[in-house]
Amino acid sequence: MFLQVIILIVGFIVLIKGADIFVDGASSIAGNFKVSKMLIGLTIVAFGTSAPEFAVSIKSIISNNHDIVLGNVIGSNIINIVLILGVSALFHSLNVKNNTVRKELPITMLITTLFVVLLSDNLFDKNMVNAFTRSDGVVLVLFFSVFIYYLISIARNKIDEDQKEEYMPILKSFIYTIGGIIAIVIGSNLVVDSASSIATTLGVSAKMISLTIIALGTSLPELVTSVTATRKGEYDIAIGNVVGSNIFNIGLVIGIPISIFGGINQISFHLVDLIVMLISSILLFIFSYNDRKITRKEGIAFLVLFVIYYSYVIMMG
Repeated sequence: MFLQVIILIVGFIVLIKGADIFVDGASSIAGNFKVSKMLIGLTIVAFGTSAPEFAVSIKSIISNNHDIVLGNVIGSNIINIVLILGVSALFHSLNVKNNTVRKELPITMLITTLFVVLLSDNLFDKNMVNAFTRSDGVVLVLFFSVFIYYLISIARNKIDEDQKEEYMPILKSFIYTIGGIIAIVIGSNLVVDSASSIATTLGVSAKMISLTIIALGTSLPELVTSVTATRKGEYDIAIGNVVGSNIFNIGLVIGIPISIFGGINQISFHLVDLIVMLISSILLFIFSYNDRKITRKEGIAFLVLFVIYYSYVIMMG
């Protein structure tokens, strides 16, 4: 147990340092190529910070730990919004661009709603058992493909002309970004493996572990990256990271493994877990739509929802 605690601490240190250089590298890439930092947040940063979820998902579905597969995505998507943006907004109000409110956030709500509907067979037919089939996975991958097409259209058309500050050389930018991703993944794996080992030693269920320890552990890259980006004034990266990660989690992390390896015959998650995930994305849109920013008060509202939901999860677990 003592060794696992040491590994946990080392994992946090690697994770935090990796996120710091990752944000610097990604921001510099955007500046060098005059690409919108929101696009960088939605792609490079989102994909990089979703790598731990993807690795955990593949590993879990191959070993038939289906509760971990779903709990990892459901828990991470909830944490990404209510905890990560909640904590980030405590440091500074997060400015949200019009394009994000009109396009990226509605896409997030749509794919989240689709995911919830696909998981809720029993709502439409009381005789059916909630399951997640290969065809459901294919539907998510197809929707995700539309999102990728949207990102390609942004890359072609949207240039950030307002960026005037100096940036590190392009090679160094890529080295920082790639090195940051590697450190983030290594740190996350150390944190998740050690925390899971500690939780298992204490006799906690797989569902409980997936919604809490693993979901929080695999969301640590998003948490550290978004908070670091916020403190550096890179609000587009902070928000794009969360929005992109949630879409990647549903379309890539769960959609692709299910499409390849087959479905989940019986789902043990409660409707409340899915509702909280959906409410989180709706609140994100509402808060951003009102005044094009997520204020400190709205960040506190996110954190209150986080505490209420996870108090429920712990009591039920």
